[in-house]
Amino acid sequence: MLPILACGKSGAQPTSLLPAAVFPYADLPVHVNGLNKGRSVMNGQTHSGFPIEVHLTELGPGQEPHPPHKHVHEEMLLLERGMVDVTIDGKTTRLTPGSVAYVASNHLHGWRNPGESPAEYFVIAFGRDDA
Repeated sequence: MLPILACGKSGAQPTSLLPAAVFPYADLPVHVNGLNKGRSVMNGQTHSGFPIEVHLTELGPGQEPHPPHKHVHEEMLLLERGMVDVTIDGKTTRLTPGSVAYVASNHLHGWRNPGESPAEYFVIAFGRDDA
């Protein structure tokens, strides 16, 4: 697993309420792991106490962030540029820019950049794994 790429992977339990804020791309610290880059955006709880974590990943050509896995929390991937093959429960779909994938709780999933240039996407993780 590439924990530095995930930049505060959603398995970490949020402990603080998220304030209203903006997150300029240029201000987000970059964590490099080989051909991949990660930027943590936020990790905390909404005003109603719901855990949420957001990060950006630039995935190098032919790379995957980690092997296929499953967990209790849910995730949404929003593809900004490039292409990503998303596999959920054995079914693979190629995403192009503007596409979205949603992974419900406990579904085996993973993704990979099949292209020759980097792919950049946002991940929004909802919930906790200890629930």
